[in-house]
Amino acid sequence: MKKLLNGKVDSPAALGELIRQHRKAQAITLNELALLCGVGARFLSELENGKLTAQLGKIFQVLNCLGLDMVIQPRNWTNSDTQDKLKKP
Repeated sequence: MKKLLNGKVDSPAALGELIRQHRKAQAITLNELALLCGVGARFLSELENGKLTAQLGKIFQVLNCLGLDMVIQPRNWTNSDTQDKLKKP
């Protein structure tokens, strides 16, 4: 199996691939994960295939079930850049 994706997710397809890789790394079938997360197998399949209109609440259910976090940060900024900008009047 290829290395798990971490970090930047720039499309629904990239998010779906990340979710699929983590599910498979944990040796869970699509149907098992859907049941564990309280979502439908069809929803999970569509999410893993990059559906553009997947429901955000259900995406978070799946991420939680897999032990994954979503982090949002400004592009090309480090934490220190952000802190510096906040300090300036």
